[in-house]
Amino acid sequence: MENTEFKPKSFWKRPEGITGAIFMGGILIGGGFLLFSVLPFLIGLVQTTLGLVTTLLILGAVIYMALDPKMRNLVWYMYKSVMRWVTGMFVKIDPIGILKSYVEDLKANLTKMSQQINKLRGQMHKLKELMLNNQKQIKTNLEIASQAKRSNQQNVVILKSRKAGRLQESNMKYEDLYKKMEIMYRVLTKMFENSQIMQEDIADQVEVKEQERKAIHASNSAMRSAMSIIQGDKDKRAMFDQALEAVADDVSQKVGEMERFMELSDNFMKSIDLQNGVFEEEGLKMLEKWEVEGVSKLLGTEKESILSRANNDADVLDLNAPLTRPEKVGVHKNQYDNFFED
Repeated sequence: MENTEFKPKSFWKRPEGITGAIFMGGILIGGGFLLFSVLPFLIGLVQTTLGLVTTLLILGAVIYMALDPKMRNLVWYMYKSVMRWVTGMFVKIDPIGILKSYVEDLKANLTKMSQQINKLRGQMHKLKELMLNNQKQIKTNLEIASQAKRSNQQNVVILKSRKAGRLQESNMKYEDLYKKMEIMYRVLTKMFENSQIMQEDIADQVEVKEQERKAIHASNSAMRSAMSIIQGDKDKRAMFDQALEAVADDVSQKVGEMERFMELSDNFMKSIDLQNGVFEEEGLKMLEKWEVEGVSKLLGTEKESILSRANNDADVLDLNAPLTRPEKVGVHKNQYDNFFED
């Protein structure tokens, strides 16, 4: 579950970017309307010496701000700061607060996932028992058919042979269903394990980074950040918050995948009626689609290994094995540490 180097989101792809785009559009439209309204006045103004000098000074200042990189960056920084402040009044954009919410979501999801795994395990035990009983009936019917054949009871031979055939056909379908349930079981247990690690890593990061963020924001005020930008230095506050946002984005994708697979497995389980020996093909199609969708964000390259093991008859799944909580071995490297490396 190692993370690759993250690429910070551009301003326009963040929530405050939407606000900024709306404000920018309003400024352009309003500025254009204002310019059109005062155009006669400006024309009259430049016809006087004082007015011409004032206009040239204003125009020079605008050109200077547009051409000077430091001044341009400062204006852009101020604009982004204002848009972030405005957006923060309506939308939760504090990365620490968002990560705390994800920790709570993960706790709730892990409880639900544990229940789903237990329910799935129970269904798989029932399915195995059903196949075993069918196998016994197949054997019994074939023995009766064999005896009837020796007794020249052709009707009994046909009836018992057909019944054995139907049971064999049912078992073939059940075996395919069991394979799919095994894939689901292996995926859910691995997601459960990885999500426990992720929850612990996020909780650790929140505890540590919340204090670091307070220290960085205290030592790097908005004015100091602005001065750093003018001097061409990096804005430490912005860089730290970008790293936190990248962590939140990564967690968001993984939690989303976790919830989608839980929904998929829940719908799949609801479509199965073992009592009557029926199940909906749609549930199987959804699972098969997930299998070929590519690398999983939460499972990483383990997805391939899980599918391979599930389709390997030699690798027998132990349904009686309890769900385990991963234990730290030696010094555990937090999977999100590299987001904060320079």
